[in-house]
Amino acid sequence: MRGARPQTIVEQSIERDGIVRRGERIVVACSGGADSVALAAALHAVAKPMALELSIAYVNHGTRTSAWQDECVALRVAASFEMPIDVAAFDAPGAAESDLRESRYLALAEIATRRGAGVVATAHHAEDQSETVLMSLFRGAGPDGLTGMPARRALAGGIDLARPLLRFPAGELRKYCHAVGLPYAVDPTNADAGLRRNAVRSALGALRPLFPGLDEAVARAAHLVGDRARAPQRADLRRRIRLRLAEEDTLRDVDFGHVEAAVRALESGGSGTFYMKAGISLEIEHGVISGITKA
Repeated sequence: MRGARPQTIVEQSIERDGIVRRGERIVVACSGGADSVALAAALHAVAKPMALELSIAYVNHGTRTSAWQDECVALRVAASFEMPIDVAAFDAPGAAESDLRESRYLALAEIATRRGAGVVATAHHAEDQSETVLMSLFRGAGPDGLTGMPARRALAGGIDLARPLLRFPAGELRKYCHAVGLPYAVDPTNADAGLRRNAVRSALGALRPLFPGLDEAVARAAHLVGDRARAPQRADLRRRIRLRLAEEDTLRDVDFGHVEAAVRALESGGSGTFYMKAGISLEIEHGVISGITKA
């Protein structure tokens, strides 16, 4: 929308999607990178209407000397929004990525416990999701591994891990930081091609110009596989819609988002006319598909 704040879509998504819920006390994991700075800013922007209580946590993994610069960024963000901040540090030179991740989540859970928070929010984004799904595929993972990162899951006793930015690409989060005038750090280890995730990231970067919408497609595939395992009723509703469209030979070129809107109507018992593609609409009455309209 012309004249709209460029960060509005991120904030509206957090309020609408339900990954972060009204009235929660949240520890925001801030590494100092653009994605986590954008997360802190967006959660601060919606804190009042959603009655959120926020604090920031920075975890220093002890793997590089420049980490103090990242910590300075996290401190600046906390000061800008008048949020309390906790800093945790551990000495783990040479530790594997998986060990670092486990230690980081343990530290964040301990901070959340001290703060009386029920949620730790992290800034994983759409490109992180693509990397996670592909790395699982390369390891030969089964369906559970191909579901990617869930938007919300249990982290520790009474504490959830929330990822409200999974649908946004990294570039949009950098734009958010620029729009609100906040600095962010760049992790030099992201250029280390010897790390498996960085190698996957580099390959995906080369593929994105050739496959527009790559991250959306991977996220959609992970979502569909996940629903088969965790939400079979929703997967069945999606299958019924696609079968009904196929009966009329109208399935080709139907947008995934339009199908999902109809799925939500079926789940809620709603009624309405749902646009599928040019000239084709699906009619739903009280949670039942009543027919297809062709213009």
